[in-house]
Amino acid sequence: MRKPYTSYNPYFFIPFLIWCIGGGILITIYDKEASFGWVNSHHSSVLDVIMLKGTMIGEGVIIALILLLLMSLKMYRNWWYFTTALACGILPSIITQFIKRRVAAPRPINFFANADWINKVPGMEELMHNSFPSGHTTGAFSLMSFLAMLLMPKYRHWGIILFLIALFVAYTRMYLAVHFLEDIYAGSIIGTVFTVIVIAFMNRFNGFFLRNK
Repeated sequence: MRKPYTSYNPYFFIPFLIWCIGGGILITIYDKEASFGWVNSHHSSVLDVIMLKGTMIGEGVIIALILLLLMSLKMYRNWWYFTTALACGILPSIITQFIKRRVAAPRPINFFANADWINKVPGMEELMHNSFPSGHTTGAFSLMSFLAMLLMPKYRHWGIILFLIALFVAYTRMYLAVHFLEDIYAGSIIGTVFTVIVIAFMNRFNGFFLRNK
């Protein structure tokens, strides 16, 4: 039994590296209000709907469904894939939730004392606490980096699309007034880095999970 093909897809990881550098520079140059205000203030009724739907990609239920659907393909019906997908889905989330509760940072609405200038999207819960880091962003980057690493060579160019989807989910969190730039930045790094660590570990010990009966 063979494990699914994996690679460090450059079409995902090069854009991710650029994001890490660019995002770090933006955090250094602009304060919380400037970066959050710019994203949150550029809104419309159409974008409100798109952002509300798009942010769901980073939710645990959606991530779990996507990972389970892959098991409909024969190459992913093995213990290596199941264990790897489970670890990539759970480990980054646990780390993010642990940091959230240790840092206990206020969300934008709380931080800015419910200021009138904040755009609040109808239908979106007004969250107040545990802002850093962003759980949805962690989930999105974990899922998309995982999928990018599974892409066969002839499909690796789709990695850029997966990166953009993850970045879009991160953007929705600022648009919806539930996170700051540093929250989504940290979430993206946690989600991607720990997914890479899990896959590297699982590749090292793949023989244990793929033993023939």
